Amino acid sequence: MTKTLKIIEVKSEIGAGTRGASLGVDAIKIAALDFGSRFFKKHKSVEVPNENHLLLESTGSPFAKRISGILTMVERVSDQVSETLSKGEFPVVLAGDHSTAAGTIAGIKAVHPKSKLGVIWIDAHADLHSPYTTPSGNMHGMPLAMALDEDNLEAKVNKLDQETINYWYQLKNVGKIAPKINYQDLVLISARDMERPEEMLLKKHKVKIVTTAELRKRGVERTVIETLQYLEHCDIIYVSFDVDSLDPTASRGTGTPVAQGLTEREAGKLMSGLITNQKVCCFEIVEVNPTLDRENQMAEHAFEILIKATNAFRNE
Repeated sequence: MTKTLKIIEVKSEIGAGTRGASLGVDAIKIAALDFGSRFFKKHKSVEVPNENHLLLESTGSPFAKRISGILTMVERVSDQVSETLSKGEFPVVLAGDHSTAAGTIAGIKAVHPKSKLGVIWIDAHADLHSPYTTPSGNMHGMPLAMALDEDNLEAKVNKLDQETINYWYQLKNVGKIAPKINYQDLVLISARDMERPEEMLLKKHKVKIVTTAELRKRGVERTVIETLQYLEHCDIIYVSFDVDSLDPTASRGTGTPVAQGLTEREAGKLMSGLITNQKVCCFEIVEVNPTLDRENQMAEHAFEILIKATNAFRNE
């Protein structure tokens, strides 16, 4: 059965520490043009309005920068994802910074409140910080904590004001379901740059992590099979792909590059292998930043991965 794709464009970068991720979606479209592809002509798309004007305002809380705007974005993305799923379409989310992934998860849960949702998080980072533990205050390091309803007070280092506490509570409770996912329904792939508070949570909850080295040792196909087997108890699955999971030698076009990542070829094989699973209901590509790049390389990699994944739909 061919799925009807709907592209959801989220040109938001207020959760990132460096500027430029909001240009990532258009950079991917330019890569498509350079490849002579009609991908963006062929599929319906919708753009979620952003709050990037807040970049010119004060950041607000140092431990949850622009949190009011993040809440607005998470709610908007949630609404768009749930509307898309409700129409029987398959949402392909192309987003700027990773914080809005909390909205994607909220939108899936809104449509499937009783279903067990598995999350495959392909990212150099665990994104498990809360405002209580963050070293930077950048909220693209927090979407999984939002979805898991996780404060991690055991590792608390920051003292929050009441307004931040209220906003954080609202973020975790978007859609009035919290937590939206559980630790045992989460798989991290290529995560390699975590701070101590995150490492404590990963260890405590025995989260499944597949390192880049393990993926190479087992091979991509085996990794796909084992990941899906691990999430077999889940009813539906969401795949989130942050381009910083790729090795920076391929391209530096992302805000937080980390050595020892995946090759573009490994990522393409991984995504196309996962996407063909019937339980996968949504996938996302985030954090392309063309302002940090040479010759739009990262957007080209992201587009090739997108094409490999969506082609896999047709061949299943």
